[in-house]
Amino acid sequence: MKLEVNGVDAYAYTGGKTFDPALPCIVFLHGALHDHSDWTLLARWFAHHGYGVLAVDLPGHARSTGAALPDMQALAAWTLALLDAAKVQRAALVGHSMGSLIALAAAALAPDRVTHLLMLGTAYPMKVSEALLATARDAPLKAIDMVNSFSHSTWAAKPSYPGPGSWLHGAERALMRRVQASQKGLNLFEHDFQICDRYIDGLQAAAKVTCPSTLMLGSRDQMTAPKQAKELAAALKAQVVMVNAGHSMMSEAPEQVLAAVRQALRA
Repeated sequence: MKLEVNGVDAYAYTGGKTFDPALPCIVFLHGALHDHSDWTLLARWFAHHGYGVLAVDLPGHARSTGAALPDMQALAAWTLALLDAAKVQRAALVGHSMGSLIALAAAALAPDRVTHLLMLGTAYPMKVSEALLATARDAPLKAIDMVNSFSHSTWAAKPSYPGPGSWLHGAERALMRRVQASQKGLNLFEHDFQICDRYIDGLQAAAKVTCPSTLMLGSRDQMTAPKQAKELAAALKAQVVMVNAGHSMMSEAPEQVLAAVRQALRA
């Protein structure tokens, strides 16, 4: 589905169903150098069980055109503008990694418009090491390989989604390389990492959030270790769900993540 947001084309995957703004809406927000395909299983399940789904490509990523936005505040405002373009008044926001901070910032910017806040693979502050920032700047393909190594805690998918024998590392590496190439004249990987690293308003944002909040943390996550989310969880008074996976939890533990998101949206 294509939408015009602030005069620029934006893409949202709707889970195989025509989007209906009258249904309860869920917006899925991906992480750094990713796209809507992170959410295929969840998007399809909710779209076929009574929800309107918008699994977006963020500006400048994959199928969404225009420039990549400069910070979390701009991305939060864009998320709310997306709701306007889709004629949606209120929605649940589900974000992974960088997307989790976008969801937090949007829920703080317009608390009356967010029904649920779900932050997957999150941390605050979401600092990026100087070594990884430098590698993303100088050798982004090498940084992609590094992040894939850190993000996965297993080599092979379980016999479920996306299917027996799926090569998680290879699939995510190919996705990140494709998204990196989608923005000409900008090192999108470095850009996304810098946005995460610079975000300093998380606790102030949490104080403004009024909806039920859930943090889903990978027990083996090396990118955003669970201990890095304790202060944020306390500030949000959030339910914390531990997932037996690394940072790429949607592909490593798909059924557990789907069950946890379903449970959180019942709150």
